[in-house]
Amino acid sequence: MRIRSLGVIDDAVVELSPGFTAVTGETGAGKTMVVTSLGLLLGGRADPALVRIGAKNAVVEGRVTVPPGSGAAARAEEAGAELDDGVLLVSRTVSAEGRSRAHLGGRSVPVGVLAELADELVAVHGQTDQQGLLKLGRQRQALDRYAGDAVAGPLAKYTAVYKRLKRVSAELDEITTRARERAQEADLLRFGLDEIAAVEPRAGEDVELAEEASRLGHAEALASAAAVAHAALAGNPEDPEGVDATTLVGGANRALDAVRSHDPALAALAERIGEVQILLTDVAAELAGYADDLDADPLRLSAVEERRAALTQLTRKYGEDVTGVLAWAEASAARLLELDGDDERIDELAAERASLRGELGALAQELTNARTEAASRFAAAVTDELASLAMPHARVSFDIRQNETEAGDGVEVDGRTVVCGPSGVDEVELLLAPHPGAPPRPIAKGASGGELSRVMLAVEVVFAGTDPVPTYLFDEVDAGVGGKAAVEIGRRLAKLARSAQVVVVTHLPQVAAFADRQLLVEKTNDGTVTRSGVTVLEGEDRVRELSRMLAGQEDSETARAHAEELLEAARADA
Repeated sequence: MRIRSLGVIDDAVVELSPGFTAVTGETGAGKTMVVTSLGLLLGGRADPALVRIGAKNAVVEGRVTVPPGSGAAARAEEAGAELDDGVLLVSRTVSAEGRSRAHLGGRSVPVGVLAELADELVAVHGQTDQQGLLKLGRQRQALDRYAGDAVAGPLAKYTAVYKRLKRVSAELDEITTRARERAQEADLLRFGLDEIAAVEPRAGEDVELAEEASRLGHAEALASAAAVAHAALAGNPEDPEGVDATTLVGGANRALDAVRSHDPALAALAERIGEVQILLTDVAAELAGYADDLDADPLRLSAVEERRAALTQLTRKYGEDVTGVLAWAEASAARLLELDGDDERIDELAAERASLRGELGALAQELTNARTEAASRFAAAVTDELASLAMPHARVSFDIRQNETEAGDGVEVDGRTVVCGPSGVDEVELLLAPHPGAPPRPIAKGASGGELSRVMLAVEVVFAGTDPVPTYLFDEVDAGVGGKAAVEIGRRLAKLARSAQVVVVTHLPQVAAFADRQLLVEKTNDGTVTRSGVTVLEGEDRVRELSRMLAGQEDSETARAHAEELLEAARADA
């Protein structure tokens, strides 16, 4: 792996070769540049504070060797990336304004794709991860990860049933807690439906009644107008001398009819006048019939207005018009059926909840059994590793327990009602007995800083045998450790490096001595810009750096002798 960092804390190029690489330097020299840069390449959060003051952006570039056919190679190709002889180019740019861009194999990709590759490529561990291991949730996750499919299978089934149980319980609680509100809603719907049913409106009835009311209210004016129009068209019998339109048009028609054969144009006009005469006769007849049929009954008008008032009462409450009222009635009837069915629905949901709780309890028991079996193997493996880390008498174990609760609030497991959650009913706690006679205690209470570092390293080594990744990066996980324990940590990391690439940021010379290669990070300042340089230490330079780490003095003869002794011991152990 090769990392080039520009403007992220400092400018440097770091070559991380296979095997065991130790990164050392004085406090504040920028060793975390390696961790920070790698974190950005693997989809970590982009902090604009990482960009050097005055720079527009920070760029991190990496060349990662990806095994052909691996999950990482498949995911990269799926994202459109191109691999060059098994090498994947990764880059991340962070602007001073906080914007972030990612490129993979020459293709722009979402940052999330880099995070997906991280699980396949690198395991990063630092002191914050040690603190995370103190949390019970993280300890359960570690156990589940070690157990693999033995826990993953039952857990997937449990999770599906748990989610269904939560949905059913939420619906049941909603129906029962809102029973009063739903009863009030049902009463209001019944009242409205009864009110509409009493009136029995018809679609479009309000329009028809409005027209009839207008006609009845103006009956005299309509009759008078119809009589005048009829007289104008057909004549008034009481006025024999009067001239009407029908007579005049008939005279015109007769005059043209006598000569129409002499001119086709005039014949066409005669045809049209004949049509007018027929139309006038028809209209006059209809006007006579209209006047005869016109009803001016005041009782009918009163009945119409009363009916319109009843419809108005409905439209005022339930719709803009009668059509809207009928639509409200249809929707309300359906809603009322739903509300009236609550009792039946409550019974159905209660039965389903009881069934799901029974099923969840059985799955929880299966999950607990799988975790218990895996915990025994996991604890034994970690205990064996601690023996290689200068803790030969330490014993690791797991406490898997359940918390009881009131009936109805949890699920029944092994005859007890216990609290259940999305990951099961188990609380998993890692216990450590550091020496014979000491009772097992939670690592959060019973482990010192150095012991916690070694427990974490032992856990990671065990993971490496069951769920390996190509690269492990440890950021000062040896804090709080010294002397023989530090030597054993270095020896164990060297052993891990035989099957994976291991990079360690360390202050301990006992750890650095076991590395296949040692990188020194040094800061330089020209008065305006501070930069970090990375140097590969070999021969005399490596002895001088180990001497500085041992005694704070590069030229101390005692420190040099001790440094050479450390290197010789490490080479002999390899």
